Amino acid sequence: MTISVPTAPSRTASDLFRALRPLLAAEARAEAAGEGVEPGDLEQAVWLRLLELLDGEGPPADPAGWLRRAVQAEARLARRRTWRELPHPAPQAATGDAACPERAALTEEWRRTLRDAVGRLPGRCPGLLAAMLSPTDPTYREIAGALGMSQGSLGPMRSRCLGCLRRMLAAEVAAPGQRGKER
Repeated sequence: MTISVPTAPSRTASDLFRALRPLLAAEARAEAAGEGVEPGDLEQAVWLRLLELLDGEGPPADPAGWLRRAVQAEARLARRRTWRELPHPAPQAATGDAACPERAALTEEWRRTLRDAVGRLPGRCPGLLAAMLSPTDPTYREIAGALGMSQGSLGPMRSRCLGCLRRMLAAEVAAPGQRGKER
C-alpha cells in the first residue's frame, strides 16, 4: 500500500495524521488479532508515539515504514505487559462453617428444613430428590436404576418435584422482599 505523504514544506501534523489514519487502522487490526490486544489501544499508543516524535525530532522520513514499525513495537509491548500481569488474588474469605458460628447454625437449619420438606413430598419425589441431593453425586442412569424408572422420565419428574418443593418451602420460609416496582 502506498501512502501519499505531503512534501516537506507543506507537511503539517494534520496532513500527516490524515494520510496515515487508514494505514494505522489496518496495521493495528492486523497486529491486534495476533497479540490479543484491542486495535484501538494500539492505535492510541502509536498516535501518542507520533505526537512525541513530531514534538521532538519532527516528522519521520518514511512515515509508512515508521508507522508499521511503531505498531509492531507497541504490540510487542502490550504482549509483554499481559505476560507480566497476574490476576489479583481475591481476598481469602473464611467460608468454612467453623469460621462463623452463626453461618454454621443457619446452614444446618437450612439443611434440616430442606430434608424435612423433601420427606413430606408426595409420591416418588422424596426418593428422587434424596438421590439427587446425595453426596455421592450419582448419574441419571444410576438414579433411574435405583428407582426402577426410565432415565428419560427423570427430568420431567424432577421438574415437578422441585416445583412442589418450591411451593412447600415458600409457604414455610418468608420470601425476600420485592425489588423494584411491585405490580
